[in-house]
Amino acid sequence: MSAVQLIAMASTVSFLAGWRFYFVTFAVGLGMRLGWLPMPDQLHALDVLANTWIIGIAAVGAVAEFFADKIPWLDSAWDAVHTFVRPIGGALLSMAIINGGDPAWQVGSLLLGGSSALLAHVGKSGTRTLVNVSPEPYSNIAVSTVEDLTTGGLLALAIKFPIAAGAIAVVLLLLSLSLVIAARRALRFVSKKIGRTRPNRSR
Repeated sequence: MSAVQLIAMASTVSFLAGWRFYFVTFAVGLGMRLGWLPMPDQLHALDVLANTWIIGIAAVGAVAEFFADKIPWLDSAWDAVHTFVRPIGGALLSMAIINGGDPAWQVGSLLLGGSSALLAHVGKSGTRTLVNVSPEPYSNIAVSTVEDLTTGGLLALAIKFPIAAGAIAVVLLLLSLSLVIAARRALRFVSKKIGRTRPNRSR
């Protein structure tokens, strides 16, 4: 792969880690073990991703994340717990894929992966907060299922056509930013409305 393809793949994988960290870790580890992704020659410490135990733990986490993400408010609690896990995991995954022997490349890949995973996580968390407020009980399952399908499809696309997947990841990243802004505005509107309707107890 060329440098551009590796950067595109790394940005896509790290972004998706902000949505489904355990599934992405499982898929990347399995891909490295089976030779679908290049093993990091200079970064031997990250060979652990292809370890059988790590792949198994990631698989268990992926199953738990799949079901937790479908239950209203439990998904928000799960997101809160993984606020630091997903960005760090996305940064390490990006570093493993880019496989740069130059320290500048390694730092750049860490920043790229960490920021992509963080923005994806924040956008996901903000969206879920709005969805959980909705009285309709099936919207949560629908949004979660769309995220599952998008993660799997985009991850497969990143392996075959990394540049195309990277372009889609950039679009989703911009969408995540817009969702964060929309969520903040919606929460401010709701809080102001509650404040206006609350009875004045000073009388």
